[in-house]
Amino acid sequence: MSEETMSQTLPPVREWPAVDLPGSDFDPVLAELMREGPLTRISLPNGEGWAWLVTRHDDVRLVTNDPRFGREAVMDRQVTRLAPHFIPARGAVGFLDPPDHTRLRRSVAAAFTARGVERVRERSRGMLDELVDAMLRAGPPADLTEAVLSPFPIAVICELMGVPATDRHAMHTWTQLILSSSHGAEVSERAKNDMNAYFSDLIGLRADSTGEDVTSLLGAAVGRGEITPAEAVGLAVLLQIGGEAVTNNSGQMFHLLLSRPELAERLRAEPEIRPRAIDELLRWIPHRNAVGLSRIALEDVEIKGVRIRSGDAVYVSYLAANRDPEVFADPDTIDFGRSPNPHVSFGFGPHYCPGGMLARLESELLVDAVLDRVPGLKLAVAPEDVPFKKGALIRGPEALPVTW
Repeated sequence: MSEETMSQTLPPVREWPAVDLPGSDFDPVLAELMREGPLTRISLPNGEGWAWLVTRHDDVRLVTNDPRFGREAVMDRQVTRLAPHFIPARGAVGFLDPPDHTRLRRSVAAAFTARGVERVRERSRGMLDELVDAMLRAGPPADLTEAVLSPFPIAVICELMGVPATDRHAMHTWTQLILSSSHGAEVSERAKNDMNAYFSDLIGLRADSTGEDVTSLLGAAVGRGEITPAEAVGLAVLLQIGGEAVTNNSGQMFHLLLSRPELAERLRAEPEIRPRAIDELLRWIPHRNAVGLSRIALEDVEIKGVRIRSGDAVYVSYLAANRDPEVFADPDTIDFGRSPNPHVSFGFGPHYCPGGMLARLESELLVDAVLDRVPGLKLAVAPEDVPFKKGALIRGPEALPVTW
């Protein structure tokens, strides 16, 4: 196919604005892009140029698992993006390709296996009960986010990471500044530098550690010369920040359950369906705005008859893949009986979220504790009056006013 023919058959570049969407509304621009084709071209508010967007479930899995699409090449490019500032640390796991990516992930894998996650289950349940106790003692009304949904994931990820309880508040503050786009690049960069320095010190102290927490595993891996100190710190920061995503996911989950009380009542009445129901909620909830990190095609690749050129930037939308009607019958409906449910909310391929199992555990503990211990729980305001975060990359309620 000649260059001239290629240019004639390329789909138009669609501008994808950064819009603060209410509640759990599905992004109307993404819905249009899904209808327009398996591959479209997009331009986001920041960065330069355009990128391919892949929305079908099978194509998303192909791109995320195919070595012909790499992350490392993104480092030196100003790819069109949602985030106003782009501060990747060289060697950070999100921007590595195998075999370096594999080597780095292996250093902490033990903490995120079923056994590693089970290690923190009872402690997590105990910390959650304390938070619910405190909320019930204070009496209604309450902000469920402030009382439970925010402190709980921070406590759990700090427990898994080996961060002392006294430092949880600092971790939370740094994470909020790094994840928000509304404070500007300098504030975000300073918070990232502070968190880097913190983990550099903590990991440095654990070079001979036999502990099972993440910073001990990283310290030991650095001590054995398997990874560098800079790689260890980059991975620790990513995992710590990622741990707080549960606040937003569970905030959307409870906003949904309390906006549609029949869903919450069913989960109360049939506790045995909760794991499957949570999986369905994880599929349905739009976890983020727009798209996350891009990949670069390292050679020419054809997908669905469309030629992606070597050097082209490519985004996948996990949200779109989770609504693919070819894979999920009636995809816009929440179906607690859906099985199988091959959603890709935690990603796919080598960059699959390492904390997926931990996030599921936290979601299950939260649903159990909140629904069972606060049987009369309901929203204290109309569902549409719940304030959602503005200018954030990850979607979730700013506060969740409840009463009982």
